[in-house]
Amino acid sequence: MWVLIGNPCYNHAMTHSPHLRDPFILTRPAEGRYYLFGSTDADIWRGPGTGFDVYVGEDLETWEGPFPAFRPEADFWGKENFWAPEVHEYKGAFYMFASFKARGLCRGTQILRADTPIGPYRVHSPGSVTPTDWECLDGTFYLDDAGEPWIVFCHEWVQVVDGEIWASRLSSDLRMPLGTPVLLFRASEAAWPRPPRRRDGSMNPLSRVTDGPFLHRLKSGTLLMLWSSIADKGYAMGYSWSADGLLGPWNQVEKPLIDADGGHGMVFRALDGSLNITWHSPNDTPNERFHYQSVIETGRGLMRVDRV
Repeated sequence: MWVLIGNPCYNHAMTHSPHLRDPFILTRPAEGRYYLFGSTDADIWRGPGTGFDVYVGEDLETWEGPFPAFRPEADFWGKENFWAPEVHEYKGAFYMFASFKARGLCRGTQILRADTPIGPYRVHSPGSVTPTDWECLDGTFYLDDAGEPWIVFCHEWVQVVDGEIWASRLSSDLRMPLGTPVLLFRASEAAWPRPPRRRDGSMNPLSRVTDGPFLHRLKSGTLLMLWSSIADKGYAMGYSWSADGLLGPWNQVEKPLIDADGGHGMVFRALDGSLNITWHSPNDTPNERFHYQSVIETGRGLMRVDRV
């Protein structure tokens, strides 16, 4: 049993398949460990948000936890829909980018901070770092070639119909957005997304979803962005690529990497150096589980490789 400094005893059971959506892996080679984050409330769609948990493992099959990574203070503005935490190491600390919502307020991404990967994470940015009058979600962190920090995020289809992905500069301390956000692309620019159905069963044929952007620099220098939407077989994850950096232009692949009943993932290197993608599947609550698969780079993209 590991001793995890600074955290109360919680639930140290071992699990082979944690229930979560939007999986995010932080690999710590010096520790020989992985930290698995995700949307971990029992029902992320309804009811008050509880927080985010983290699992810890020495391989990618067996996990210890959950451990409480974030629990909001009573006066925290976000009250529901605690979604898609990502954790990035930056300037000697760990920063969680996560989405929150409250009745009468737009969904947005707030940045939290901790001194260790496992937390506890505390409020860092004064509020959302996405535009407060936009319905936004799934902010991800990116450092450009000059070492300047950015957030890349989705402007939701529920507000704009054709979902969008935007980029905004951040202050060097990650507390504030800087300047005017830049539109990178719309979901309809890719051939594979299809119109989503609302919870009441209705559908606008012009609607397209953008979810879960994540950026990865290929060895070729091409910048790749994973993102998710609704495809022919349901929730899916594809990617775009840019030869000219974050601000594009962005080119879209014809078919998704994960084409049925799963998405919202990221790219990570395993402790053995291999490249992998994550996603959750199936896409129905409460059955979502963490999945991963090896990939190889193919010049301007990724190709899935079956694990032996």
